[in-house]
Amino acid sequence: MEGNIAILGYGLSAIGPGIGVGLIFAAYINGVARQPEARGMLQPIAFLGFALAEALAIFGLALAFVFR
Repeated sequence: MEGNIAILGYGLSAIGPGIGVGLIFAAYINGVARQPEARGMLQPIAFLGFALAEALAIFGLALAFVFR
């Protein structure tokens, strides 16, 4: 088996943010379905959570290349 363990680590670290993004938008859709008038307040919070979760995935990718 050839390769670097850092690439495997990135693959595993991408699972967490993927699940997190799914949970964030599931909660957003659920909240908007229950109270449509709260959409304007929930949307920026959902996008902020999405950006933070994706930042973790990008950080994991950067670390995979740093420790290569």
